[in-house]
Amino acid sequence: MATAYERFKLHTSPEKFYIEACGDGANDVLAIDRVSTEIILTVKKDIPPSAVTRPICGIMGTIRLVAGMYLIIITKKKKVGDLFGHTIWKATEFDIISYKKTVLHLTDNQMQDNKCFLAMLNNVLNTDGFYFATNYDLTHSLQRLSNTSPEFQEMSLLERADQRFVWNGHLLREFTAQPELHKFAFPVLHGYIVVKSCCINGKYFDWIIISRRSCFRAGVRYYVRGIDSEGHAANFVETEQIVQYSGNKASFVQTRGSMPFFWSQRPNLKYKPKPQISKTINHMDGFQRHFDSQIISYGKQVVLNLINQKGSENPLEQAFAKMVTSLGNGMVKYVAFDFHKECSQMRWERLQILVDRVAEMQDEFGYFMVDSDGKVLMQQEGTFRSNCMDCLDRTNVIQSLLARRSLQSQLQRLGVLHVGQRIEEQDDFENIYKNAWADNANACAKQYAGTGALKTDFTRTGKRTQWGLVMDGWNSMIRYYKNNFSDGFRQDSIDLFLGNYAVDEADSSTPLHVQKDWKFLTLPIIMVVAFSMCIICLLMAGDTWTETLAYVLFWGTASIGTAAIILFNGNEFVDAPKLVQKEKMD
Repeated sequence: MATAYERFKLHTSPEKFYIEACGDGANDVLAIDRVSTEIILTVKKDIPPSAVTRPICGIMGTIRLVAGMYLIIITKKKKVGDLFGHTIWKATEFDIISYKKTVLHLTDNQMQDNKCFLAMLNNVLNTDGFYFATNYDLTHSLQRLSNTSPEFQEMSLLERADQRFVWNGHLLREFTAQPELHKFAFPVLHGYIVVKSCCINGKYFDWIIISRRSCFRAGVRYYVRGIDSEGHAANFVETEQIVQYSGNKASFVQTRGSMPFFWSQRPNLKYKPKPQISKTINHMDGFQRHFDSQIISYGKQVVLNLINQKGSENPLEQAFAKMVTSLGNGMVKYVAFDFHKECSQMRWERLQILVDRVAEMQDEFGYFMVDSDGKVLMQQEGTFRSNCMDCLDRTNVIQSLLARRSLQSQLQRLGVLHVGQRIEEQDDFENIYKNAWADNANACAKQYAGTGALKTDFTRTGKRTQWGLVMDGWNSMIRYYKNNFSDGFRQDSIDLFLGNYAVDEADSSTPLHVQKDWKFLTLPIIMVVAFSMCIICLLMAGDTWTETLAYVLFWGTASIGTAAIILFNGNEFVDAPKLVQKEKMD
């Protein structure tokens, strides 16, 4: 495999950026012309002595904004661990550097737009969870890597990467187009990776979780649901659990993703907006495309639908079940499990009902295993595709239980666990296992919903706690605020970063300037004034109680009436995306 350089120096001169590869025998230098934007290979002697030099950890890529081209670099990284002798890094700090030396050529409006676009890029880069390796392909599962051709093995990391999981793919398009530059760039994953060295019965093994978040139909909780016309599902995450012991490797892959038909759930100030299933689009085309691609990638599919089977979620469950039946594909099985009903009143032990129900299917799928000589002992023949409404909280709980069942079998087969021993009895490892899966839940939730996951107390401790309920309430409040008042900006940030929206320098205006309706400012002011007057009338009583009551009723009615009008027009008061019209896309 053609690896990428691991360390670099950035030399900045007024005319060019020079990125020097550091390390054993590295002599290549990348030159980026700050005027023509041309990227070529050069040599060290071309670097001017006057250039300002700083060490950097990698190149995320380049992007065009209102002020021109920008270079995005990784300035700090943290070691996550070693996977089969290859170091996995987490990118922790970034810098966005303008090709242009000044922005004085811009108008005031253009300067404001450029600042806003830079803030959007920083918003994505500051979302925790960017990972990379310079000499290992993190975008593919262990099983996919074992079933490759010699030609594939010789490809660079950029050429061979699974594009679903390359979050800097759009930023690296100029590098991808020039094979001679491939050693200067690497795919960056978004999601969660943990590497733990563990010990059971005096036997040491590595245990790893890799969650790969898809960059197709990426976005935030309420603005991106369902699928697109290509069959890409919102919040699609591939999670792989890996064990390595004495050169033997085992892997178990699961997926999660939004229900794969055309539905939406736009924020409108209500705590839980009502989901809407599209009545104008043929759902089966996208539905079939989705499962065709899943079967090609993963084999047989067992859908675990964990949503409520009553209330506003019920039509979605019925639609999903009906479409699987209409699909008539024996490779796709559908299992509905009303998580909230079954586990109501803290009866979390009832999750075992679902695990037992799908145990035979899990045994049939198996897992991937290869011995120390590289001989494949077992292939995983299918995957569980889990979903709830957000594919976060309920989904992660179920995935951790299925992963534990697979791990139990793997550790017994590898000889780490003795006959009759259970993972649950190994206190030290059990603590590592539960906390890692809870951290995985938090990472996926922050990236999609903006807060940590709910129900992680069960994942961490094996039982539901009162404190866990309090924390769930707190996270739900934060989610409500973010989903209604800041997620439009977050969605725009992701669309800009991934290239769903491209900035054109020639355009004098951008979609950022959207004129708000008069109601947006007037009604909240009236409501606040009316409510304030109501409180003042209560605190400063009039001459008679009837006079006080009249004032309180008047202002109280005004504040309640205004609040009702705001709620009725809730979709006009939320922070909606401006760059890409999600309604048209859906």
